[in-house]
Amino acid sequence: MAPIRVLQCVAGLDHGGYESLLMNLYRHMDTALVQFDFLSSFPGVYEPEILSRGGVIHRIPFITQKGPFAYTHALDRVLAAHPEYRIVHSHMDKFSGLVMRQARRAGVPVRIAHSHNTQNEGGLAFQLVKNYYGRMVPPNATHLFACSRAAADWMFGPMAPGVHILPNGIDPGRFAADPAARVAVRAELGLSPETLVFGHVGRFTPQKNHGLLLDIFAAIAARRPASSLLLAGTGPLQDEMRRRAEALGLGGKVQFLGARQDVPRLLQAMDCFLFPSLHEGLPVTLIEAQASGLPVLASAAITPEVCITPLVQMLSLSDAPGRWAEAALAAAGAGRQGRVAPLAAIQAAGYDIRVTAAWLQQFYLDHWQPVRT
Repeated sequence: MAPIRVLQCVAGLDHGGYESLLMNLYRHMDTALVQFDFLSSFPGVYEPEILSRGGVIHRIPFITQKGPFAYTHALDRVLAAHPEYRIVHSHMDKFSGLVMRQARRAGVPVRIAHSHNTQNEGGLAFQLVKNYYGRMVPPNATHLFACSRAAADWMFGPMAPGVHILPNGIDPGRFAADPAARVAVRAELGLSPETLVFGHVGRFTPQKNHGLLLDIFAAIAARRPASSLLLAGTGPLQDEMRRRAEALGLGGKVQFLGARQDVPRLLQAMDCFLFPSLHEGLPVTLIEAQASGLPVLASAAITPEVCITPLVQMLSLSDAPGRWAEAALAAAGAGRQGRVAPLAAIQAAGYDIRVTAAWLQQFYLDHWQPVRT
């Protein structure tokens, strides 16, 4: 019997929080039973892996590229041509309302809207458009998922109590403390054993607040010259942040690493993880950092649900960069005294991807309905 095929609706397939989660889930699916196909507007690094696993990628123009009508017509064509999609799972936050509406009109019986954030991006006009489509979610979705309670409250409002919280799971074993990897990665990056290494993994977008991150690191470097900052990720603000780093006199201390496939190894090289985001649903990178035993200094604007272990310390975005720097230096110093990966705590808190994927796979199998002939 052929596997059931679930259409995963995303904006793009590059490195990012929910994209990483989705690929982690995909890797732990039994593709003899459940196969993921993707509706995507922007190409990305995950495409070769998806194709190698037997997935199909449908490319359609994004709402902001050619407008909502072009997106709607393209989505309708995909759904009409593929009646085998009996489950549509949308990861586009409030734009999911448009996906849910068209899936309902196409007769798709299972329509899942999944919230991965706690705030809209963009200017006022863009936010108004997203809110308009967000109002389409309740009457058109059959099931509501979120990565955290805060993400559920933001996207679903009064319906939030009925949302299923699907934790942003990881494979804890991939992040166990590895002293040999620490030495090797530092050597690859030209970092001495004495250098204090701070790091961040995330796309270069306004949400991630790289401008403040660089200001914080400038304050760190002023206090501790033998320090370095590793920035993994790509995005529209990357060139602007390169220029900012140069303007701050940090050109020799900040490494822009681009998209990385070896984040577990990269985390081993760090002494402290900096994450001053403006908002987040529940960032999987912070789960990964904790799983590797890495001290984390994060924005208090992020949901406290991410604080699984005592490794996480939160500061206000209104605190001066110098205050962040002092806390980061203290955390990094403590972390170098001995690093233990709290894998049992990560698993106990429900962030083991094997458990999450097994639950989701069974959900799909239980709710799938055959095409009526």
